[in-house]
This record gives sequence, structure tokens and C-alpha cells, in this order.
Amino acid sequence: MAKKTAAIIGAGHNGLVCAFYLARAGFDVTLYERRGLVGGAAVTEEFHPGFRNSVASYTVSLLAPKVIAEMKLHAHGLRIVERPISNFLPLDDQRYLKLGGGLARTQAEVAKFSTRDAEQLPAYQDMLETVANVLRKMSLQTPPDMMTLAGSLVPGLRQGRQLAKLKIGQRRDVLALFVKSARDVLDGWFESDPIKAAYGFDSVVGHFASPDTAGSAYVLLHHCFGGVNGKPGIWGHALGGMGAITQAMARACEQSGVKTVLDATVSRVLVANRRACGLLLEDGREVGADIVVSNLNPRLLFERLVPATELDSGFRQAIARYRCDSGTLRMNVALSELPDFTCLPGSSSAEHHASGICIAPSLDYMDRAYHDARRDGWSCQPIVEMLIPSCVDTSLAPPGAHVASLFCQQFAYDLPDGRSWDDEREAAADRVIDSVTRHAPNFKRSVIARSVLTPLDLERKFGLLRGDIMHGVMSLDQLWAARPVLGHGDYRAPIQNLYMCGAGTHPGGGVTGMPGHNAAREIVRDHSLRGAFARSISRSLGLR
Repeated sequence: MAKKTAAIIGAGHNGLVCAFYLARAGFDVTLYERRGLVGGAAVTEEFHPGFRNSVASYTVSLLAPKVIAEMKLHAHGLRIVERPISNFLPLDDQRYLKLGGGLARTQAEVAKFSTRDAEQLPAYQDMLETVANVLRKMSLQTPPDMMTLAGSLVPGLRQGRQLAKLKIGQRRDVLALFVKSARDVLDGWFESDPIKAAYGFDSVVGHFASPDTAGSAYVLLHHCFGGVNGKPGIWGHALGGMGAITQAMARACEQSGVKTVLDATVSRVLVANRRACGLLLEDGREVGADIVVSNLNPRLLFERLVPATELDSGFRQAIARYRCDSGTLRMNVALSELPDFTCLPGSSSAEHHASGICIAPSLDYMDRAYHDARRDGWSCQPIVEMLIPSCVDTSLAPPGAHVASLFCQQFAYDLPDGRSWDDEREAAADRVIDSVTRHAPNFKRSVIARSVLTPLDLERKFGLLRGDIMHGVMSLDQLWAARPVLGHGDYRAPIQNLYMCGAGTHPGGGVTGMPGHNAAREIVRDHSLRGAFARSISRSLGLR
């Protein structure tokens, strides 16, 4: 019997993961990638002669250990090193806060600002880890389809049982983290501004919102799912940049028989008799396939690649309302020397240089940045996280020099008064450089070169609609069974044999590999003999 063929749109990390699992299950898989290299937004490229860096995605923690193990990524060359400490926050009063290096050490740092907060820290971290453990399990499970009672009740009860095992106080913690603002949650635990800022920073990463916005506490939690080398809650650097992850994935795929076609832009998903049957490429070629899988933002898939006549009006309206905005500007800089911080002097490599350096000294600072961006397009004092991976990976820069990733929040996709990002790009980048230089006076003069990606550039280069690095806002109405829309949170499109495997599906954004893993599992189930029979019965009864 001939193998079933699968055509996957987009060779980003979730597309690669999905391709691997499908090939392992016996499918004949081909990836179609519009760029000249695989990896999507997790790639390493030279941006100035002799200087390479992770162009968009820039740090690793959320990648599922199951995916790492089953794809044998370490055997394919992946090596991840831990940050010596997690984060370093230079403050406006010339003090600083370091997080990481063990609980006792972090408590000692926090005690500089509040002994009460230092005492609260173990309970807070236990609370986060308890909730994160439940959600880690749910992240590798398929949400109920919500289309039928049978399709929603049993899976919903099965996944809900994990929450039911929690004590009542822990369930209250879950509810608070899903619906409250980050400030409300953090105010309930801590009294000092620096510790609130340190933990509240994660609530605005890739999230065009204030830490005062309801639901921002969930974004904080989402960034706690991960770990490095078996250690939960740790962040690290992939040696060779984030492209080392996707290159290892590509080698695993190739070894499994996956084919990859580069410089292949997909113009349309071919549909016949309400069934996906292939792709039309931009160069006019038609490619037949038994199944089609999209790694794109759901709005790109359904608004640009699927003919509107193939979708009912209710689904089209739901997709049109799917919100995409992460307010992100991304910059890579080549440096002649390391930043010399006023609060912690020295330009020789130290542990804080190899951590996440957060220019966001308070929740009020983050709130002002958001409201500035809503009013003016970008903030007067941006939120910046800077990583300097060359501190642990000398392959990225010439001897004595360094590269830095600057991940900057709040920068609106839509600028007011008809302004264009093509005109505003360099002025916004100058503001970011100035924000870092305010804390490290040598920073501006140390910049040899820079590469700036505005929200519009992120859309153009990587297909991140409206510059949204998460493929859709991570709000309660766009999570779990409602990601991307209620009724299609199980990776299945409303067209037979068309599936979604990108970050616009459960469990959402970040370099996790989980959407690709989960989508492949559902595809294999559907196309096994047992699964095909069950789906046929459901369709004949009008249940799906």
C-alpha cells in the first residue's frame, strides 16, 4: 500500500516537529518553506560581517523535553547551556536585583529590598511550580473539539481531573493566574517594587498589554512552563544560536525521510469536495497531497490561502476576530565591548552579562510603556530584555567582540497619524539604545552595527502577522479549546484533511514544539484504520 502524503506549509520549528512525527508514523512528508532556509523565527544568521546571532527567537526554555528526546536533538548536535543566573535588573536608584543561582541566593538578593518578600519567595515559587506542573501535562494533550457533546465531555473531564486533584487553595491560584492582572497577583504576594518588576516582566513579553491588564498573569505563567537540561524554571542558550535547534530538527527530519522544498511560497490550499487535496505554489506548480498541514498563523491560512467559499460565514467571522498583536521590536547589535553598568561596574565578562538583562525597573514603568505605545506608537522608555550570548558562545562574534539580542516591548503595529515603520524604524531603535545606555553609559559607543526588526519587519520576514511572535494574543478567550477559535482547538480545520500545527494552536507561543507534536498525533489518529472509521461514523451522523 502506498504511503499517505502530507504537505506541510512552513518549516518553522513546529512544522519540523510535526513532519518528524508524521514521517515516523509512515507518512510521505514534504515541507514547503518560502524562505531559503528552515527554522522560521528560530534561525541564526550573520547580520554584520563576522557577527552571527539568533535573528528573532533568542532564548530557550520552553522546548518540550519529550520532543528533544524523541527527535534525539542532542545526537543531532544540539547543546544548551544554562544561564549562570536567570535575570539581572539594573534599577533607577543605582541598585540592582539578581534572580537565580538557587533559592537561598535569590532570597538574599530580594532581602536587600524586603525581608518579608524574601520570606514569601519559597511559597510563591512553589505556587507557580504547582500550577505549571498541571499545565505542562495539559500542554501535551489535545483540547476537546467542543463541536459535540461526546467530543467535548470526555476529553474535558479527563483534563479537568488534573485540576480537580489540586487542593482548594491551589485551584484559587489557578483561577487567579488565568484571569487576574500580573499586578493584582504580585501585589498579593510581595511589597517591594523590584521583586514585582522581576516577576512581572514575563507578563508583557510578547504581549501588547500592561501588567495591569486582566489576564496578563497567565502570560507570566506561560513563561514558567519550561526548563533546561532537566531543571525546571531555568533558561539557557543554544550554542550556535536558536538556529542550532531547528538545524538539529531538520537533521532528524531528513534522517526520517522528510523532504524539504525551500524558496517555495504557497499561494493557495487546493480543496475539492470539502477536502484539502494539495497546494498551489506561487510559481504555478500544483502539488497533490492526502493531507495538508499549516504551520502559519491561522488568520494567514484561512484569510489568504483557503478560498472563502470553502468556509462558512460563522467560521470566517471568528477567524477575523482572532487577535494578533505582541508589540515587539527585535534588534541584534554587534558590540566592541560588553556593557559597563553604573550599578555593577565592569566590562569584563561576568555572570550578569550572561543572564537576561531586563530594563524594566517597575510595574509602573511597564504600564507607562504600554500606554505610550497606545498613544504614540512606541514608548518613550521601552521595556528591553538584552541577552549577550557571545559570553557563553564565542562562535558568534570575533575575538574580543560580542553580539547582543535586544527584545523590546511596547511597539504598536499600527502607528498613529499615518506614520510608517519604514520611516520610524531608526528613531525607535535609537530610543532602545538610549534606554540601555542610561544604565550602561558605554553601550551606545560600543555598538558597531545593528539590525532592527519592527513589528512590520517581523511580519514581512517571518510571516508573523502584525508582528505577533505568539501567532495570536495569549488571552483567556484564545487559549486551550478556543485557540484559534472555539470548535477547532483540536488542530483540525473545518475542511477535511486540513490541519493546523503552529503556535496559533494549543498551547500557544514560544519555541515549544508542542503544537507540532500534538497536531501530528491527531493526524495519525485520524488516518489510522480505527480513527478513519470513527471519523466516518461521526460525519455520517452529522457530529463533525
